[in-house]
Amino acid sequence: MTNTESWDRIATRTRATPQMIGVRFSPDGPDDTEVRLIGDVAGCRVLDLGCGAGGAAVALAQRGAHAIGVDASAGQLTLARELAEVAEVRIDWRHSDLGDLVFLRADSVDLTLSTDALGEVEDIGRVFRNVHRVLRPGAPFVLSYEHPLALLEHGSYLTGTAVSSERDGEPIVLYARSFADVFTELTRSGFGVETIVEPRPRDRKAVVPRTIVWRARKEGM
Repeated sequence: MTNTESWDRIATRTRATPQMIGVRFSPDGPDDTEVRLIGDVAGCRVLDLGCGAGGAAVALAQRGAHAIGVDASAGQLTLARELAEVAEVRIDWRHSDLGDLVFLRADSVDLTLSTDALGEVEDIGRVFRNVHRVLRPGAPFVLSYEHPLALLEHGSYLTGTAVSSERDGEPIVLYARSFADVFTELTRSGFGVETIVEPRPRDRKAVVPRTIVWRARKEGM
């Protein structure tokens, strides 16, 4: 059983509603009104990598962006198209592996956003290299995933370890990564790290952050 199959099943029992629209860095928050790492996207070409049901892509399109949503789950993309219809916005949806961006020209994207998706990718370096290729020089890359300390609940902080989790009652495999590993992969791929945010969980009983958010910028040619 794969993560894609789990997300397809989740999509079959989910209905597109306006409440889904927004740039949220994890299922229970925070959103970009709190973290403020994206900025003005009006007129920008924005790639939402691992767009899922399309909430972030639709929100960015409503703010004037030319949005491209990419996801490996056909079911989630069907839901995303329904959400775009509800919001009356146009988005270029693409069914693709997150590390396969051959349909985009080099230096053609003004911002890449990936919220709560890259923890499911085993070869994150491949994704970073492909994002670097499609971004314009100096363009930002904003990404979030499960905080590595939170994954200790599932068994490991050691880089590359596959751990079992769940979303909406479905099994999901995540890959544990240290801070050093993500930083190294970003810099090797040609990014300079600008900001790391560890938002306080909404659950006040939590003792570690649930989410980590990075903002990097494409360097070099």
